[in-house]
Amino acid sequence: MAQKALGRLFNTAPAADGKWINLKAAGGVAFLCYLAGAVGDTYTLQEARDAAGTGAQNLPVLTEYHTSTGDGSDAWTRRTQAAGATVVTAAAATQNAMVCEVEATSLSDGYKFVRLSSTGAGTVNAVTRDLVAQRAPANLPAMGV
Repeated sequence: MAQKALGRLFNTAPAADGKWINLKAAGGVAFLCYLAGAVGDTYTLQEARDAAGTGAQNLPVLTEYHTSTGDGSDAWTRRTQAAGATVVTAAAATQNAMVCEVEATSLSDGYKFVRLSSTGAGTVNAVTRDLVAQRAPANLPAMGV
């Protein structure tokens, strides 16, 4: 049986709001965010040296992100901004869902962990990609250590 995508192409932490995600063994991470109700949200990106948050600081590398309603009824809309550590989604149904990506190479020297935190009640799913080693899902390392 061929290996499925989990473990071959990506790993995921579906409840990653404010959780440190290790990028040591991945090329990058996509944060998939959702907050229903057309209320908008603010998401802040930080980096740290370890899972305890040592040296935590904002990571101002977000220059683009994509938004949609999140229910599959519309296409993603690309949005751009000056490099920053935050993404602010508008109070509009077309911005209920937001995706932003961070390349592992964009972290500061000595930093291997990132986290995206919602200031509202938005959910954040972290999906690491371009895994250094492909493994069966049961053998994937925990993403937060």
